[in-house]
Amino acid sequence: MRKLIHLTLSPASRLARLMVGEKRLTCDPKLSDDPLAHLPTFVEMDGTEVTGLWAIMDHLEGNYADHPLVPEDAAQRSEALRWLDWAMGPFHEQATRRILFEKGGQRYTGAPSRVNPDMNVIRAGREALKPVLKLIGDTADSRGNLAARECTIADLAVAAHLSSLDYFGEIPWKDYPQTAEWYGRIKSRPSFRTLLGDRVPGQPPTLNYAELDF
Repeated sequence: MRKLIHLTLSPASRLARLMVGEKRLTCDPKLSDDPLAHLPTFVEMDGTEVTGLWAIMDHLEGNYADHPLVPEDAAQRSEALRWLDWAMGPFHEQATRRILFEKGGQRYTGAPSRVNPDMNVIRAGREALKPVLKLIGDTADSRGNLAARECTIADLAVAAHLSSLDYFGEIPWKDYPQTAEWYGRIKSRPSFRTLLGDRVPGQPPTLNYAELDF
């Protein structure tokens, strides 16, 4: 059985799980014993280990041609990779980690150890999130999805972040109906099912986290 060593609420780990799911590969997710390790790690059936998000994407695209994650069209491909880079870089640094690392435990997010959440940091993350949610909704409304009409790595990467934040009820969906409509479509994909079943001991998700009609 293939394995994916991951952290439950880490956006990078969640994206890896979504990529594996989109490729229709059977895989056993395994929570890492070391939250500060270089993760995620994908382990093939022959024992081959592929570590790191970018390496896993390259491995999956190179070895499993069906259900591509990146468009063939050059312009759409560039746009999909731009969204991926933005999601795992600026979006993560300015919004996601400021909220997620303060609210989620190290064992599940990979956050540096802390004593109490810093509300100033959380508020800064929430402010940074607002224009992002509008941008996502506007883009999805005009294109159908973020980089192309079909779902691509761009949609999966951004949805991985939003799903982590939504676990803690940090997305004001009613204020961004276009974004909610787009996320509802991505959330309904079969690859999302394992994410929606996630539960962190002592920190249950918000009530609408696993609901497809929210």
